[in-house]
Amino acid sequence: MSFNVAAGAYDRFMGRYSRHLAPQMADLGDVAAGQRALDVGCGPGALTSELVARLGAASVAAVDPSPPFVEAARERHPGVDVREASADALPFDDGAFDTALAQLVVHFMPDPVAGLREMARVTRPGGVVVACVWDHAGGEGPLGAFWNAVRELDPTAHDESDLPGARRGHLQQLFEAAGLHDVEETSLDSRVEHPTFEDWWEPFTGGVGPAGAYVATLDEPRRNALRDRCRALLGPAPFVITARAWAARGTVA
Repeated sequence: MSFNVAAGAYDRFMGRYSRHLAPQMADLGDVAAGQRALDVGCGPGALTSELVARLGAASVAAVDPSPPFVEAARERHPGVDVREASADALPFDDGAFDTALAQLVVHFMPDPVAGLREMARVTRPGGVVVACVWDHAGGEGPLGAFWNAVRELDPTAHDESDLPGARRGHLQQLFEAAGLHDVEETSLDSRVEHPTFEDWWEPFTGGVGPAGAYVATLDEPRRNALRDRCRALLGPAPFVITARAWAARGTVA
């Protein structure tokens, strides 16, 4: 799996869904003027853009371990403090932010509890930590049809259903294990219309994330078989993908 890809590839693959989550994440974190916020695992900056709109660039910081994403986030958000860093080693002082948010990244952290604990460390007492993960276990994430087709054709394939936080209740457990208080879990939704099947399928060939990595392993006949099975499952275009993410919010003691 790789996120060392061009920002545009990520935008076409997951950014088209994630940008609809950003306002909901900011609302869940009670992000309001006068605060300082940190976007952890910012990618090219879908959530960063929402934070800047609410707080101004000078009040927003962002980190990501992928150099292409860091470069893109800096270009797209002048004035934002964007740094190359992982969630479990945030380069900020204790209590530097009023809120820390992680959109669609906890399930890719090497140690989710350590990452959430770091987010809590850099958030002031009484501040809020927020995160979300697609409902891969329930099949309600944006990749549900893709992984259903994969499992039909390749029962041995490893999907994303067992990733941390990808099932109901698990993100809340991770927050509590990280020492956050008053933890609540809810769900967020993203709805995207695809005008053609090719609009939906092409981004899977860009090598982004576990799904893209799986497609990259296939020879042409197997790739074509997967494409055709996805087309059959999705039905005629245009079609709408409605995706659900689990989200959790916790308070720093």
